[in-house]
Amino acid sequence: MSLLPDTTELMARARADLRMGVPVVLSDRAQGSVLVASTETLSAARLAALRALGGDLCIAITARRAETLKVRAYDGDLARIVVPGDVDLAWIGAIADPSDDLNAPMKGPLRSLRDGRADLHRLAIALMKVARLLPAAVIAPLPGSLPTEGLTRISYAAAATFMTARSPLQEVVAARLPVQVSEAGRLHIFRPEDGGEEHYAFEIGRPDRQAPVLSRLHSACFTGDLLGSLKCDCGPQLRGALAQMGAEGAGVLLYLNQEGRGIGLANKMRAYSLQDQGFDTVEANHRLGFEDDERDFRLGSDILKTLGFSSVRLLTNNPAKIAMMERTGISVTERVPLKVGETTHNRSYLATKAAKSGHLL
Repeated sequence: MSLLPDTTELMARARADLRMGVPVVLSDRAQGSVLVASTETLSAARLAALRALGGDLCIAITARRAETLKVRAYDGDLARIVVPGDVDLAWIGAIADPSDDLNAPMKGPLRSLRDGRADLHRLAIALMKVARLLPAAVIAPLPGSLPTEGLTRISYAAAATFMTARSPLQEVVAARLPVQVSEAGRLHIFRPEDGGEEHYAFEIGRPDRQAPVLSRLHSACFTGDLLGSLKCDCGPQLRGALAQMGAEGAGVLLYLNQEGRGIGLANKMRAYSLQDQGFDTVEANHRLGFEDDERDFRLGSDILKTLGFSSVRLLTNNPAKIAMMERTGISVTERVPLKVGETTHNRSYLATKAAKSGHLL
């Protein structure tokens, strides 16, 4: 076996580099090579170094963000915006970050590219998302003579396959954990092979593997679960699910580290700031450049199968979770409603979830 990193390890390295402001190289035989940097972490010095290469820079943004900026997304799901030679780092940041859109709505005139392939740009945006950064990337053509030793280099063919698959989860450890609702608790820790966030399964009692288990797919919510935020119903749902499992004497809570519908805590706070400007939760995500929901609930199905379960009574108000379970081989014998936690602060948020995301509230 080679000591060199494989594609999975290179992708993990690329995520870390981008978060620190270090560019990475994406290469393809047909499309050549480009340097990719995050609009969020790019420094003025590195921007100057990219410009010194002599090629034209562009910013790849999602079609959702392009819609807000009123720029043509000729590539369908993304737009490639030409970066003028006289703009500074603040201009680049404003293309990606909507925090000041209402104060300065006119960013242009903006010109988006329509010729050439956008596969490397699409991969660049995907990398920003998995790094929990704003989904926008500065792209610079890479001259063939430029030495790139020390920069993470990723092959498009290998990375494209990697991005369409989900990393296998390995159970690291499990240990007894008595909690308030049940002294018969056991916490399982699952770690993905790609170096991403760990996920947890909290098992109450000794659920029968041959019968449907009372279960909940719960996405991490630092603000609601830990701080008791009144802007969402996550904390009450978490405690309500545990209480019901404790009362029945058996159940499995799947705690998935997909904060903010999969966009990360920093972007979630950006969305909250936009909500303070009058946008609802879906509109805020779109203005940031994300879809309504970026989570991958298949993780929960994988964990249940690893634990030996094939059917569930699912504690949820979200039909998408039920459909996902059924598609991935977990039978949902019953939807158990979980209607708790409505406040004056989250009433419109819950109404948006019902109207735009189909939640049964």
